[in-house]
Amino acid sequence: MALLFTLDPRLTPELRAGITALWTDVSNAGGAVGFVPPVTAETVRPAAERQFAGVAEGPDRLLIAQEEPGGRPVALVFFEDQRFNLMTHWRLLKRVMVDPAAQGRGYGSELLAEAERVARGWGLSGLRLTLRGGLGLEDFYARSGYKEVGRVPGAIRVAPGDERDDVTMWLDLR
Repeated sequence: MALLFTLDPRLTPELRAGITALWTDVSNAGGAVGFVPPVTAETVRPAAERQFAGVAEGPDRLLIAQEEPGGRPVALVFFEDQRFNLMTHWRLLKRVMVDPAAQGRGYGSELLAEAERVARGWGLSGLRLTLRGGLGLEDFYARSGYKEVGRVPGAIRVAPGDERDDVTMWLDLR
């Protein structure tokens, strides 16, 4: 099934709820998107609303993927602007998510390819993302051309005694 991508969809209450539900599901499946399971939509909602504000008020952007028009998002990524004039030539990808029920269908790779296509269309020089080490995500992103450019050991405390590296990856678009 081909994904339908939408850049900067209207953030209706229904879409906000769908994104919050996706974020909750991804978190509860062990996805590294800012939370540790178990979480509820009520736990995720404040972080989601902050992310929505950056899109609604600018300058951040949102890319969603759906399996059918008007359907629940099955994948998404936020393009976060650094709000610093010397860094306007690149964006930070935040909250790269794929519905756990859709894992294994290649949606994550499709999402990254579409994000790259969009970024190239904007004339950006690169895309940066950060990830939680210890989950094998470095290999996933490397398959899409991202290179590890930095690592802070133990910077993410998942639980007492469980500290993970904060890994920075870069996709050069020049």
